[in-house]
Amino acid sequence: QVQLVESGGGLVQTGASLTLSCEAPGGTSYLYAFSWFRQGPEKEREFVAAISRSGTRFDYPDSVKDRFDISRDSASNTIKLKMDALRPSDTAVYYCAAKRTTNWFETGRSPADFDSWGRGTQVTVSS
Repeated sequence: QVQLVESGGGLVQTGASLTLSCEAPGGTSYLYAFSWFRQGPEKEREFVAAISRSGTRFDYPDSVKDRFDISRDSASNTIKLKMDALRPSDTAVYYCAAKRTTNWFETGRSPADFDSWGRGTQVTVSS
């Protein structure tokens, strides 16, 4: 497992942009594929974005495609989620998750596939 720390959440208006960061200290982030999930009030945890170990494969659900962008920087062991054109429906606690894999191109959508989680960062979008 790897320790994960999210930051960058906040309160924004509809249409605004926000960038979340997930730090994975220890220099071993290259061993992991990462995903972002979110959980709104009284909702199931929902997949938001994924990036492979190689940083060349990505996956997004239709609800955020063309608005959200996931990236990773191996030098700083940081995974970012840039969110544009935010909507009130994007309001949730956002979680970073990691899964160790030998497959450089694997991504993941299911929370059950991940064994390392951050504590989350709140994103609130006002109408």
